[in-house]
Amino acid sequence: MLLLITAFLAAPACAEVDAVARPAALQEIPDAELGAMRGRYIVGDDRIAWFGVTMVSDWLTAGGQRLQGAMTIGFDLRGARPEVSFLPSVTITGVDTAAATGTGEVDGSGLANVGGLMQAVQVAGDGNTARNALSLRVREGVIPGRAGGEAAASAELRVDGAHARAALDDAGARVLLQVAGQGAVEQWIDARAIGQSIRLTGDGHMAGNRLQLDLVRQRAPASQTIHQNLVQAIGMTRVGGL
Repeated sequence: MLLLITAFLAAPACAEVDAVARPAALQEIPDAELGAMRGRYIVGDDRIAWFGVTMVSDWLTAGGQRLQGAMTIGFDLRGARPEVSFLPSVTITGVDTAAATGTGEVDGSGLANVGGLMQAVQVAGDGNTARNALSLRVREGVIPGRAGGEAAASAELRVDGAHARAALDDAGARVLLQVAGQGAVEQWIDARAIGQSIRLTGDGHMAGNRLQLDLVRQRAPASQTIHQNLVQAIGMTRVGGL
């Protein structure tokens, strides 16, 4: 609409004659560029003010050893630049008296080729319980407070063949639980995918992944919403020279 209005205002009084003689006044926008415009405009007067990710992985082995890994990530989007907070934690309790008693083999290498949203359970054994859960919560309200102090970029623990790690780096965010000879429990978010995976090679294990995404919306002032839409509209409009 802005394109048509601009062309109309720029046309001389003899528009019927001049429009035929000078068709180059408008420049056609390619389909590829039109496709890239999709989703650029603000709908309504709400905006995402905060985005959070919570990952929790838990594994109780057949021998009674418990591994837990967790992380919370928060992105405060209210300022000119997003502020990121990160808090990892890992625990390993007990000693696995059935260590290295896996009864089969599980190959999860193919999961690296999957993009988008992925959940996988691979089990070689009997009497196991495995569960992946992912939820999205959208709400309006107060932005969660940021934890005090500077958190480490990762948390890691190794005990008697058990390994628990929660880390955030350039490759993404990942929680990983491993027990030698008995498999792995993990979940991650990176540039290609959101994934949850449970691989068990023994009997009598209980393992689970929980990933929660939180969006907090705040109502933007009416004048700010109008201004943002207008700036976007002008920036997306291309008018050729007369």
